[in-house]
Amino acid sequence: MTPPAPRHPARAWLIAAAVLGVALLLAACAGHEWSSPQALYRALAGDDSLCSRLLLQWRLPRVFAAALVGALLGLSGAVFQGVFRNPLAEPYLLGASGGAALGATVALLVPLGVPQSYSLPVLAFAGAWGATALVLGVSRVAGALDAAGMLLAGVAIAAMLGALRSFLMLALSDETVSLQVVMSWVLGGIQTPSWPGLGLLAALCVACLLATSRIAHGLDLLGLGTRAAQGFGLDVARFTPVAVIVGSLVVAAAVAYGGLVAFVGLAAPHIARWMVGPLHRALLPASALTGAIVVTVADAIARSALPPAEIPLGLVTAVAGGPFFIVLLARRLRS
Repeated sequence: MTPPAPRHPARAWLIAAAVLGVALLLAACAGHEWSSPQALYRALAGDDSLCSRLLLQWRLPRVFAAALVGALLGLSGAVFQGVFRNPLAEPYLLGASGGAALGATVALLVPLGVPQSYSLPVLAFAGAWGATALVLGVSRVAGALDAAGMLLAGVAIAAMLGALRSFLMLALSDETVSLQVVMSWVLGGIQTPSWPGLGLLAALCVACLLATSRIAHGLDLLGLGTRAAQGFGLDVARFTPVAVIVGSLVVAAAVAYGGLVAFVGLAAPHIARWMVGPLHRALLPASALTGAIVVTVADAIARSALPPAEIPLGLVTAVAGGPFFIVLLARRLRS
C-alpha cells in the first residue's frame, strides 16, 4: 500500500535537500586520497596547486555527474512504476537500457574515427530509442499495446540485446581493445565529464524533468485503473506508449553517462513516496532528488572503499539494492 503524504511536505523537501548537500560534500572529499573541506574551499577559491586542479577538473565534475545520473535513474523509475502500476517495476524492463548498452559497446569496441566522448552518448541514445521502438513495434504487431504486453515484449527484447552485446564483446575484442573497459562500463561507472559536458548533462536532466512533468497527471489517472482513467478522459491506448517513450529517453540519458546501474530506479520512487506521497507532480522531482542522493553516496563508496582500485558503481548499488528488492517482494506477496 502506498504511504500517505507526510503532514509537513515542506519539511521533507528541506531535509532531502540538506541530505543531498551533505552527500555532495562527502563525495567531493572521498576518493583514493581523501580531501578536507578546507582543500575543497581552496580549490573553489582559485588555488593553483595540483591537488586543487584535480579536485576542480576531475572530482567535482564526477560528483555532480553522479548526482545527475542518479536523478535521471530515480525519475525513470517513478515513470515506469506509474505506467505499469507495479511498485516492483525497474527502468530496464523495456529494453531501453539493453539498447543503450549495445550502442555503447559498439562505441567502445569499434574504431569509428570519432572521439568516444561523443560517440558513446550518441550511440547509447540511438540504441535506447531503437530498442524502445522495437518493443512498441512488436507490441503493436502482436496487438498488445497495454502495459502487460509491452512489459513481456520488453523482457524478450532485453534478453536478445544482452545476448547480442555479449557476442560483440567476444567477436570484436582483441589485443588492442580491452574487455575490461567494456565490462567496467557495463557494470556501471560514472563517466567523468568536462565542465561543458556536465552542463549538457544538466540540461538533459532539466529537459527530462520538464517532459515527465507533462505526463504526471496522466500517471495519476492511470494509477486509478484503466477503466477509471478512461472515465476521466485519458486515452490510455495513446498515453501508455508516449509515457514509455518519455521514460526510455530518461533511461537513455542515464545509461549514456553512467552505464548500467541497477536498483536505483526501483528504490528511489519508494523512498520518495514515503516523503511526499503518491501524486506524481511531487513524486517525480522527489524521486529525482532521492536518486541523486543514492548515486552520489554509492559513487563515493565506489571510489574510496578499495584504494587504489575503483569498485564498479553497479556492484555497489546491487549489493545495497538486492535486499531492498527482496523486502519489497516479500511485502507484495503478503499483501
